[in-house]
Amino acid sequence: MTTKPILDGLQVIEGSAFVAAPLGGMTLAQLGADVIRFDDIDGGLDHLRWPLAPGGESLFWAGMNKGKRSVSVNLRSDAGRELITALIAAAGNLITNFPARGWLSYEKLKAAREDLIMVALTGNRDGTSEVDYTVNPATGFPAASGPRNLAEPANSLMPSWDAVMGGLTATGLLAAERHRTRTGEGQLVGLALSDVAFAMVGHLGRVAEAQLDGHDQTKDGNYLYGAFGHDFATRDDRRVMIVALTPRQWAALQEVTGLGPALAKIGEAAGIDLDSESGRYEGRDLIAAILRPWFAARALAEIRRLFTGTGVSWGPYQTFKQLVHYDPRLSGENPMWTTTEHPGVGSYLMPGTPLDFSGVPRVPVRRAPLLGEHTDAVLTEYLGLSDAEIGRLAEAGTIGIRT
Repeated sequence: MTTKPILDGLQVIEGSAFVAAPLGGMTLAQLGADVIRFDDIDGGLDHLRWPLAPGGESLFWAGMNKGKRSVSVNLRSDAGRELITALIAAAGNLITNFPARGWLSYEKLKAAREDLIMVALTGNRDGTSEVDYTVNPATGFPAASGPRNLAEPANSLMPSWDAVMGGLTATGLLAAERHRTRTGEGQLVGLALSDVAFAMVGHLGRVAEAQLDGHDQTKDGNYLYGAFGHDFATRDDRRVMIVALTPRQWAALQEVTGLGPALAKIGEAAGIDLDSESGRYEGRDLIAAILRPWFAARALAEIRRLFTGTGVSWGPYQTFKQLVHYDPRLSGENPMWTTTEHPGVGSYLMPGTPLDFSGVPRVPVRRAPLLGEHTDAVLTEYLGLSDAEIGRLAEAGTIGIRT
């Protein structure tokens, strides 16, 4: 096994805010790349974004910037912009969701380095603004989410499209970097949030379904679409989600609950083939009615014991607090999680990359930088500036140095 991380030696400059672009950079940093985030001296749009620690520090910033280094520069000044341009040229790779125009346009930056790779994130393909919480309503999913008797759409708190976009940001940069290694050519990689979201709607078959037969899914509560899946209340007022997509999952659920004969009878009476996914979907209300008393008679701990190792597909509903305190997947046995100290916040569980490589070591979890924490070190390493030069830049208000 090599001792170096898989992306050791890759240098990336990141100009970003919020979720997708910072996530793309963090994905690369947690694989060993040297990712340097630049912000204005006073901090970017997400420097104080909620959730906050008791002392007011942004847990969002701490969560989205792990493993990076931070440079803070007066981005309104020509001198500050020249420094960032020089850093981008030295690294050769840029991720940004800032407007790619003026000094930050690909044409301007390419003049400083011909083989530059720039991944530019936008809301829409035409450059107009969108965020996850404005794109998601247009996907159709909120209109199909929520209880059957709920008239209004139900939004998701999870910025799913931003999360997918963050992964594609890292993928796009690595693909372009591979192309440059083969050909010597850099390039501008464009990625629009609405394209990311609508492409996934298409991948999941919803565009074809609406186009070919005009079908529009109606609200169906917590039922799974196209097979059987539903939530059930337990005796101790918890809830669990049960999914029977495959024949094995369906057989295991019947065997453990002992309700196979009863379920077979309702299938025969209704003329539904419950051994097929579509049949289980058609008979979902009947199936749920048979299963509901079984779950209501048992506490979560008993259900967990009965289901363990059986092939039943299930999971408990949890609050964030219950996840942290009770889910064994956040334990020290999972190498993704490490209790790490963040200045001004304290020690808490931080995740590393979910990726496991058999031939390279896992990069240790590294906290997010403080704003401007590495300004002087980065300018020295990348641009060769002396202590005196850095001091003059700081005195002029061009850079911010964390002391």
